[in-house]
Amino acid sequence: MCVIGSNASIDTGSSHCTSSPQPPIMEQRSLHVVALPFPAEGHIKPMFNLAKLLRHKGHKITFVNTQHAHNRLQQSTDLPSFDTGFRFTFVADGLPHDVPPNNFSVILSSTSRSKVAEEFLEMLRSFVENPSQWGPPSCVVVDGMMSTIAMDAAEELGVPVIVFRTYSATATWVTIHVSKVIQEGVMKMQDPEDVHKVLSSIPGLENLLRDCDLPSIFKQKPGNSLLDFYMKETLTMTRASALILNTFDHLEAPIITKLTTVFPRVYSIGPLHTHVKNQVTKNPSLSLSVAKEDKSCITWLDHQREKSVIYVSFGTVVKLSEEQFLEFWHGLVNSLKPFLWVVRKDLMNEEGGFFHKNVPKELELGTEERGLLVQWAPQEEVLGHPAVGGFLTHCGWNSTVECIAEGVPMLCFPSMVDQTINSRSVSEQWGIGVDVDGTCDRFIIEKMVKDVLENRIPGLRNSVDEIAKQARDSIKETGSSTRNIESMINDILSMKEKNIEHEK
Repeated sequence: MCVIGSNASIDTGSSHCTSSPQPPIMEQRSLHVVALPFPAEGHIKPMFNLAKLLRHKGHKITFVNTQHAHNRLQQSTDLPSFDTGFRFTFVADGLPHDVPPNNFSVILSSTSRSKVAEEFLEMLRSFVENPSQWGPPSCVVVDGMMSTIAMDAAEELGVPVIVFRTYSATATWVTIHVSKVIQEGVMKMQDPEDVHKVLSSIPGLENLLRDCDLPSIFKQKPGNSLLDFYMKETLTMTRASALILNTFDHLEAPIITKLTTVFPRVYSIGPLHTHVKNQVTKNPSLSLSVAKEDKSCITWLDHQREKSVIYVSFGTVVKLSEEQFLEFWHGLVNSLKPFLWVVRKDLMNEEGGFFHKNVPKELELGTEERGLLVQWAPQEEVLGHPAVGGFLTHCGWNSTVECIAEGVPMLCFPSMVDQTINSRSVSEQWGIGVDVDGTCDRFIIEKMVKDVLENRIPGLRNSVDEIAKQARDSIKETGSSTRNIESMINDILSMKEKNIEHEK
């Protein structure tokens, strides 16, 4: 949905969304977009997909990572092989080279953030004052969790900022609303015995979310450094000229409309990965991965029956205790269903990561007979494989959108940040999955796997198929997300032209 907000403060020369895709943009109408993702794998990927799509449409991209994230990418991707209109660069972050990629307490330290802010300001200044043949930046597209760094620099230099929030519209709305309530000092914490009581205080989501569905970060005491950072970035991003979301109108239209009371414009352009897959020429040089994918699992899937396999992945950050790991493993083996499980080296909380010792014999045998464990998988390809009939997931938004697009039912085991909100939406609002509800019990896992793969849940398959069709329709030539992408590009072009006129 390209919606004009009630507090719109910019005039782009267009008061409505374009009704159809525009012709290819000529060089003189091309953009120079500076992209700044948050330095985590689940944030870099969707930003890169957006950048690829813009590049495919003829625009120049400067993709700015922090040095730590840039170094990780170089280990798995041939960055110099990208085409001449797509350049990677980085800003120093002051981090030692051996910091684990998901050590956010270090990555988010005030010292590192200050260094990145200083470096990004100087980089952006050089683009503005000494433009190459690409011209000065048309805009900065920044991850919502890097809002302060980009906003402060861009506002000083007169460059428009568009925020790309890698959450659902629902989670974005909730985090903005709750952040404001906490800032105003009127946040009322639920009694521990009432955590499952439905909340009625979030406009547009009355009677959907419970206290336990709110991100746990909001339960921290005032003055907590992580809470302060999260709230600051969430509230700072509301200064942006527009908001981009990797969702689509049919899925979240009412909440997208709510967000127009906060942002001048909101562009719902998902599912992004499907746009890229369908529109961008399959060119190995335009692929990016922050981890080595084990594609042997596709061959394994080729030998399984249709919709017979449960795929299991908890993303790049979530960790399990040894007890949780074993309960999931027992549940999967006891279901007697084929399973493909992504077990990262650092999935376990204990030092040493992957669980090797004292594995019960029945788990070894059950896995040999029906399972496959890999350290990382090509998830989009896996979810699109005909053998996959269900996805046991942490409900990160990337995984959720990819699953929705492929029409695969979800078993939800959320852990942190927006995942609990996504899980609630999946299970209670959209009816396309079931929530484990915080329980990690082998008998419940076994039952839920069977229920999903054997189609025992009334209405689940129909809801999954219907929403998958809506996702496909949104990226057709006249689909809502396709129109919104063109509207976004035209609006940025208008901003660029206004800046040129102003400078004259």
